[in-house]
Amino acid sequence: MKALISTATKRTERVFLVGVELKDREAWDARESLNELAQLAETAGGQVVGDGLQRLEAPMAATYIGSGKADEFSRRCQRENVDTVIFDDELSPAQSRNLEQVFDCKVLDRTSLILDIFARRARTREGKLQVELAQLQHLLPRLTRYWSHLSRQKGGIGMRGDGETQLETDRRRVQDRISRLEEELDLVRRQRSTQRQGRQRSLWPLTSIVGYTNAGKSTLFNTLTGAAVLEEDKLFATLDPTTRRLRLPSNQNLLLSDTVGFLRKLPHRLVEAFKATLEEVVNADLLIHLVDISHPQADEQVTAVEEVLAEIDAEDKPVVMVLNKIDLFENGDGAARFLERYPGAVAISAKTGAGLSTLLAELGNRLRPIRDFIELVIPHHEASTIARLHTVGQILERRYEGEGAWFKARIPPHLRTEFEPFIRRDL
Repeated sequence: MKALISTATKRTERVFLVGVELKDREAWDARESLNELAQLAETAGGQVVGDGLQRLEAPMAATYIGSGKADEFSRRCQRENVDTVIFDDELSPAQSRNLEQVFDCKVLDRTSLILDIFARRARTREGKLQVELAQLQHLLPRLTRYWSHLSRQKGGIGMRGDGETQLETDRRRVQDRISRLEEELDLVRRQRSTQRQGRQRSLWPLTSIVGYTNAGKSTLFNTLTGAAVLEEDKLFATLDPTTRRLRLPSNQNLLLSDTVGFLRKLPHRLVEAFKATLEEVVNADLLIHLVDISHPQADEQVTAVEEVLAEIDAEDKPVVMVLNKIDLFENGDGAARFLERYPGAVAISAKTGAGLSTLLAELGNRLRPIRDFIELVIPHHEASTIARLHTVGQILERRYEGEGAWFKARIPPHLRTEFEPFIRRDL
């Protein structure tokens, strides 16, 4: 009997999607956005059983869609035994209350759905703090619907002042928790700042991979660094940032960071909550903007990423445009249109490795540090010095002769004194 109950309670939620086609937008744009919402719903574990669009001048104040259309969709949901209705834009607290009365089931908006996915994906303490903060900020104005679910702490005598309602108590609890989360995330930001100072001492530039969610960022990151970041054909498969060292063919070292994917209609509060993560983008010396050119809306995805970069004040960062998934084009010229539009872009396949040598060369050119050109003669017994030169320098020529090894190399200026005893003076 217990097994049957368990199976029944874990059945997949049946989901119905609702969107609005505004008259100042193209019809395909609304449909594409709804298709993306379906992907999000499936990523969250739901089964999409239907959807509906309504063309409007502007969303309705009371129910987002017209009352007649809401009743029509409600009847469809009843016939399909729908558990959850998800709207493609953010709903106000009043709209959510009114729509739940019309549909007589759970009603969510795009923001709530994304937060649910983020909550599933967060693994690190930082990620969990950011998700909880965003969830509580989204919940706070909606407490009139949810207050009964928040009253789980043992209350009673001493817990409330005279005349204070349960709703006011819970609102105060949420506000207090938000303040504590903001303090903890501020500590995380300071810790990241300390880590960045350590990186700056090593003079290794930071390069962050940015792009639309599911563009292949984690696949590229794993291929370049040998890391084991989760790769899935789902939206927001990676939430927490990961940073690894990457050595370029030019013998340069850089730090490569894989960041959370961007999305159209990404709510501002999510961007604010995830600033600790997005600081890896803001403080990067170079951005790799990865684009899935096999996606039919690749151009719109590029625009969406650029809008988020502008929102976090990173729009002026140097960018290498990288066109991914060229392996999905049989004739091999699928990137031609994008290469024409983005001069200097690099076409690759993160999955097969095609084009990666060109990408690494481009990174070396874009991140080329100021280096002194020197010639050195290092005795063979100075093995540690020879190893050090190979670690920090760019070796152009080498020759082993007599009692020493001759090198023509480029090294960072601040390391010149370290190799001063071995620099040739008879040039």
